[in-house]
Amino acid sequence: MSVAIITDSTAYLPAALLTAAPAPITVVPLHVVLGGREHREGVDITTDDLSAALRKFTPVSTSRPTPHVFLDAYEAAAAAGATGIVSIHLSSDMSGTCQSAQLAAQQSPVPVEVVDSRSLGMAMGYAVLSAAAASAAGRDLTDVAAVARWRSEAATVAFYVDTLEHLRRGGRIGAASALVGSALAIKPILTLVDGSIRPLERVRTSSRALARLVELAVTAATGSGGVVDLAVQHLDSVARAQSLAGQLRERIENVGDLVVGELGAVVGAHVGPGTLAVVVSPRPPS
Repeated sequence: MSVAIITDSTAYLPAALLTAAPAPITVVPLHVVLGGREHREGVDITTDDLSAALRKFTPVSTSRPTPHVFLDAYEAAAAAGATGIVSIHLSSDMSGTCQSAQLAAQQSPVPVEVVDSRSLGMAMGYAVLSAAAASAAGRDLTDVAAVARWRSEAATVAFYVDTLEHLRRGGRIGAASALVGSALAIKPILTLVDGSIRPLERVRTSSRALARLVELAVTAATGSGGVVDLAVQHLDSVARAQSLAGQLRERIENVGDLVVGELGAVVGAHVGPGTLAVVVSPRPPS
């Protein structure tokens, strides 16, 4: 059985990792609307464009791909020889992308397993890469989907935002909404719990917040019991991201891969410039 791997643009897989993946990965873009004009993430909008728009208070919104777009991807995979497809997407609590994929799966010419990663960014990206490795190893549709689910569920995500305002405007703040009233006096550290954004800690300075991101990552990596892959993702904060990555490399012994990269426009629209996220992703058992 040939299992094709499809994901969406919010995995934020760097081009080098996509190129080196053990099996081909198709990326379906989400859309960002800036001032009434629609753009495809990763295709015709950059994070610089987004950051500039957010700083000017230009209206920004995001939208999922339509089922038709996913069906086109599924039909193309089948035409290329796939006999099954694993379609891995960002948390259904944050977007209707999974729903679009599930609707398209009902019309797909080959079986499709839609995986709700309950996550996003490289927490999902590493799950996609593991699914590609499982496919390349000849594992069947059910096994490939199970690998993706296991890895996305095993990942830990902690992130810092300069302000909660963008999350509040986008309606993605969830239980962290309790922090809004004191946002000027704190620097919030947030996390993902079962696909939703939750408050984790409140600190007084951005430097303390970044130090806590390191400590949280060290704790998660130490408790994993095996090799972990790491990612530091940011929006318009490359120097701090590189510094954070250097500290993680020094502090964590069981590091496999360590990716430093920007969050894309869709997630960036909801978290805002200055955001820093750390992903700790244990590798699946052999």
